[in-house]
Amino acid sequence: MSEKIKLAVIGAGPGGYAAAFLAADLGMDVTLIDKEKNPGGVCLYRGCIPSKALLHVAKLLDETEHAKNWGIEFGKPKIDLEKLRKWKNDVVEKLTGGVGTVAKFRKVNFVQGTASFKNSKTLIVNKADGKKEELKFDKIVIATGSRITTIPSLDIKSNRLLNSTSALDLPAIPKSLLVIGGGYIGLELGSVYQALGSKVSVVEMLDGLLPGADRDLVFHLSKRLKEKFEIIMLSSKVVEINEVKDGIQVKIQDSERKITENTYDYVLMSVGRKPDVSGLGLENTKVKVNERGWINVNNQMKTDDADIYAIGDIVGEPMLAHKASHEGRVAVEVIAGHKSVFEPMAIPAVVFTDPEIAWAGLTEIQAKEKNINYEVTKFPWAASGRAITLDRFDGVTKILVDPETERILGVGICGPGAGELIAEGVLAIEMGANLTDLKLTIHPHPTLSETLMEAAEVFFGQSTHVYRPKKK
Repeated sequence: MSEKIKLAVIGAGPGGYAAAFLAADLGMDVTLIDKEKNPGGVCLYRGCIPSKALLHVAKLLDETEHAKNWGIEFGKPKIDLEKLRKWKNDVVEKLTGGVGTVAKFRKVNFVQGTASFKNSKTLIVNKADGKKEELKFDKIVIATGSRITTIPSLDIKSNRLLNSTSALDLPAIPKSLLVIGGGYIGLELGSVYQALGSKVSVVEMLDGLLPGADRDLVFHLSKRLKEKFEIIMLSSKVVEINEVKDGIQVKIQDSERKITENTYDYVLMSVGRKPDVSGLGLENTKVKVNERGWINVNNQMKTDDADIYAIGDIVGEPMLAHKASHEGRVAVEVIAGHKSVFEPMAIPAVVFTDPEIAWAGLTEIQAKEKNINYEVTKFPWAASGRAITLDRFDGVTKILVDPETERILGVGICGPGAGELIAEGVLAIEMGANLTDLKLTIHPHPTLSETLMEAAEVFFGQSTHVYRPKKK
């Protein structure tokens, strides 16, 4: 490049900082703007990282309880809540500080503050020190992410009403906790509090947990959560909540419109997230936003304004950090003049409950909705030697196949470590692999990864550990 491209990135989450870092590597003059003191965004500060740190603790506590089955007892754990909070915060500080250091190494100009558009090339930046400045750029990437959704009629002012951010601060270990919403965030945080000693109940409007996820996978998780949680109320909704002495009184309506009333120490409202475009001044640009609040972009992450790109949660589902990172890289490559598009064959999703659920590519629900011809092959973890050594039979590996070409269309896994295993399924789908490729790939024994190979073998009626002859 004869002249350096001046690029601004608004928002320093996994999408924003990935975009800024690649742009710096490609020789651009980069300014990264975010309200936090270091890059990281919701994911590192208030989402993925702190929640996974606490879920690791929950897993340890659960395994100490599970060890009774093997003749080992540890006694009741003593929980130092203040020390646990500090450890979680240290994890966050270490990672965000590390990303901040990498930004300096790359000579990215990091500005702590907020930004709004004066026009397509000019930003009004309100810095954390109170100063305001107008800055001009050649190109701008919007990566402001998403924010918590609430139910206005239930959003009372109470320290006992938690959301996904305040729940991570561990204000207490309540004796009883109601989780409003049976999505992945609510179930993950509910699992943390249950492991720490709370009696957790869940209320979900739809007729199953994790709406949209494969039912064969959710079956195993639901079965385990029913054993661990106090009660899971499906096809039910909260119609009223009020703060009372030492708790929150909740009225819940079931599918037959019957209303029950209970009091909980704390309530966690976890009903999703929505794109965060407020205060950006998009009306001063040609950027268009659809009826759901998402910014319109093409497969090169270009908006309707030639100088502005958008990535991550603000451009549509799935709202996942790794999707945002890849979109950010595509946007920067396009700005640099490279031929690049965002057209993944599979974007993995992981629910870090116990057992974990992970999937990539086509799900059965999507295949039926799109009228796509498919076949299913499954390997139950009850037949896995490694799963048995872990004393965990509550798992399955499932593959969706094109019956004509035997090409892998989708992969779903439920069981401990599913989030680590799904990457092989993603690679298989991206590379256009078929079941023979997977069957002939030698997997180490004894491992959970073998369940992918054996699921492929089941399709051909050749699985060593499952007798299921191929239908003629």
